[in-house]
Amino acid sequence: MRITETADLWYKNAIIYCIDVETYLDSNGDGTGDLHGITQRIDYLAEIGVNCLWLMPFYPSPRRDNGYDIADMYGVDSRYGDHGDLVELIRVAHDRGIRVIADLVINHTSDQHPWFKAARRSKNSPYRDYYVWRADDPGDTSDQTMFPDVEDGIWTYDERTEEWYLHHFLHTQPDLNTANRQVRDEIAKMMGFWLQLGVDGFRVDAVPFAINQETLVGHDEHEFAEPHDYLRTLRSFLQRRASGQGSAIMLGEVNLPHEEQLAFFGGEDGDQLTMQFDFFTNQRLFLAMARQQAAPLAEALRSRPTLGAEPQYANFLRNHDELTLDLLSDQERNEVLDAFAPEEEMRFAGRGLRRRLPGMFAGDPRRLKMAYSLLFALPGTPVLFYGEEIGMGENLEVPGREAVRTPMQWTSGKNAGFSTAKPSALGRAVTQGAFGPEHVNAADARRDQDSLLHHITRLAKRYRESPELGWGQCQIIETGVPEVLAHQLSWEGKTMVLLHNLGSEPAVVEFVLEDQEPGTVLMDLLSEESCKLGADRDARMPLDGYGYRWLRLVREGDHRLV
Repeated sequence: MRITETADLWYKNAIIYCIDVETYLDSNGDGTGDLHGITQRIDYLAEIGVNCLWLMPFYPSPRRDNGYDIADMYGVDSRYGDHGDLVELIRVAHDRGIRVIADLVINHTSDQHPWFKAARRSKNSPYRDYYVWRADDPGDTSDQTMFPDVEDGIWTYDERTEEWYLHHFLHTQPDLNTANRQVRDEIAKMMGFWLQLGVDGFRVDAVPFAINQETLVGHDEHEFAEPHDYLRTLRSFLQRRASGQGSAIMLGEVNLPHEEQLAFFGGEDGDQLTMQFDFFTNQRLFLAMARQQAAPLAEALRSRPTLGAEPQYANFLRNHDELTLDLLSDQERNEVLDAFAPEEEMRFAGRGLRRRLPGMFAGDPRRLKMAYSLLFALPGTPVLFYGEEIGMGENLEVPGREAVRTPMQWTSGKNAGFSTAKPSALGRAVTQGAFGPEHVNAADARRDQDSLLHHITRLAKRYRESPELGWGQCQIIETGVPEVLAHQLSWEGKTMVLLHNLGSEPAVVEFVLEDQEPGTVLMDLLSEESCKLGADRDARMPLDGYGYRWLRLVREGDHRLV
């Protein structure tokens, strides 16, 4: 593949960093993070190796769901700044080689959005059909809500018009009727607006809900042969509008097994989502870490369908929501909960964890470093949630999913260096205790060569130097050591072998690379260690407890530095 082609597909070797604007850096002392604060930290992100910034919703919102209940799809919340601040952030990021993507919420709006306010005034409102209504009682739908702890179903009765409206999430987030052409036109217009301001694509929220037409009422006839045609039109629109500014992406939130995810890529055509978060592999990874056995993760990687040249999986350890476990069996889910969330307050709605990784691992630096090595070594694109790079913990005193959305810890000083406001003026409290800013902060981590920050910075550098990690075909290698995941990634004659010990005890790993020549050198990119393939194409490598190796096969004519 030519260099120009790989450059157009920049996301296949990207490092994505997710930021909650409200909690990253307060530049004006009002207690709330803002866009200008992020701009002040662009060089920090560039130093880590980030080259794609994902901004969580910055739109005007009542913030019943962390900004995903949007009241104005074209606006910037005044607490965060204005459109000029956003454009300046994008300009500075682009100057440092960092692309910017924004959240695209097409499944629902806030109930405070002007469309919904108009829709509930009268059944004859022109905006009535922007949402999904029904006249008959829907009955018990408690098993379908995404928030079983606060919602008793997915339909809410509106007394004024005496009908029920659909909401798969909170009742303050009514679902949009994407079967309505006017709604689709509004969404396309909104996408075009943000693309014109310079964003490089979108993280698309709750995709399966947005294109699910089965629950819609009164729309048996519409222009699509099947719901996925709508995703195709969005992708086509994106490519037309972004044709002059490089390859823009749609990174989809699709929490489904691999075979079902394939349809959201567009199957063999690859004409729908550019990327998808791999929730299935993420959940099997946590099951593997809970058991300290590699088999669940190996099975997940084997089950990944082969994708075409353009689609890509995005890998993550933690994201901005709860760590969901709904693709595991009840027994498997309980194993993970018992291992990493033994107390009820650590759990979310009985199905997930509201914790960050350091708390789950009791702060063990060996296990943390292994986990992030594994994140960067998995086939695909790594995604970091802000604060992961320094080992931030959660604040369980904050209710719900916001326990992991606490202020970024920049220093050990007042408010963790996040804001000069009075602590009582902060929108969210700073984490206290073992993972508080006096113990965990970016300023100290930058000066400590053994810190998690330096480890992740090094991983990011090696990842960017190793295109086979983002592009390569994955093959699981048998080692006979249950605790060790060994996999091989190969692309255009380049090969790496990645070893990760999920167990706490040292291990010696022996493996065979049948497709390689005897005597081939395997050089560890993260240490001074190396080994050679024997006459039987076999190799032997020691691993510490929670140890890891990134072994590059060094061949004659490979000009890359080791």
